[in-house]
Amino acid sequence: MRVLILGLFSVIFSAILFVGYLYWTFIFSTASNLKRDVVYEVTPQKSFMTIAGELESQELIKNAQFFNVYARLTGLRSKIKVGEYALNTEMRPSEILNVLVSGKSMFRPFTIPEGYNLFEIADIVEKNKLGTKDEFLRLVFDKGFIKDLYDEKLLLSADIMSLEGYLYPETYQVTKYMGLKDIIRAQVKQFRRNFDDVVKSNKIPYLNKEQILVLASIIEKETGNAKERPLISSVFHNRIQKKMKLQTDPTTLYGKSLLSKKLENNITRKDLLASDNLYNTYVIAFLPPGPISNPGRDSLMAAIEPAQTPFLFFVSQNDGTTRFTESLSEHNKNVQETQLDPKAREGKSWRDLSK
Repeated sequence: MRVLILGLFSVIFSAILFVGYLYWTFIFSTASNLKRDVVYEVTPQKSFMTIAGELESQELIKNAQFFNVYARLTGLRSKIKVGEYALNTEMRPSEILNVLVSGKSMFRPFTIPEGYNLFEIADIVEKNKLGTKDEFLRLVFDKGFIKDLYDEKLLLSADIMSLEGYLYPETYQVTKYMGLKDIIRAQVKQFRRNFDDVVKSNKIPYLNKEQILVLASIIEKETGNAKERPLISSVFHNRIQKKMKLQTDPTTLYGKSLLSKKLENNITRKDLLASDNLYNTYVIAFLPPGPISNPGRDSLMAAIEPAQTPFLFFVSQNDGTTRFTESLSEHNKNVQETQLDPKAREGKSWRDLSK
């Protein structure tokens, strides 16, 4: 009997020691005293033991088998979530396990520059491995998704061809496993917050909200110089009030991109005469049917607060500045000097009227 009791005591004592060892190892002990940051990714295909083995091989934990036992005892083994996690070798196993079950993936900056259109944003999405170009373009032209966003009161109208103009240019914090719909929705929400804040001071009676967005998108594409945007805006407002065609190249180029379903960077004389291009403002009498880019706050403000000028024409000087004129004859002279003279252009202008 004494032997049996001693044996039982020995088993119990060993179990206590083992549990104590696990407790110490997983609550207080780290795999290394030298801190090293590790980005660890849990994919849907990985089993728990695969994860534990990789954590051990990367010196984040000391023993994969003990990690497995600890995860079972805590009931967390089946709760690890897919994601990309920021870990380091000074973290205790309990901390690592808690991070992996939290689902709080690493955030990465995802920047949409001002004035980029859907085709340009599609390239950024693919480069950031957030989805493919085709997947992104399918979503932003998807009528069902557009209706959902309109029902959420995020869009100005349900009757739009795409989400062009609604993807607010800013730096967003996204995760690798964030769905494209969620990323796009975040951009649209940011647009609506900024747009509503800007247009509350709108004093342009002859343009509705949708038209203000379209005009802002054109202003954004016409200049990267924030100081010149109110001047660019004044030209368009003056032409609209005089019922003149806007005659702006970026709208025509955008329409060409829509027709070819890819980003176009060159424009020709033939393009400026094309009647099948609904965005060709050399042919249509007013604003195009939708935005041509995703404008930032400065361009939105410029659309409703144009400078007060008599200008009806402008032309780029290929250096980030613009020449503004009131007369056509002076404008033609400026075009000759800045656009049609190859020495003045030096490859800076995308416009090619020689074809």
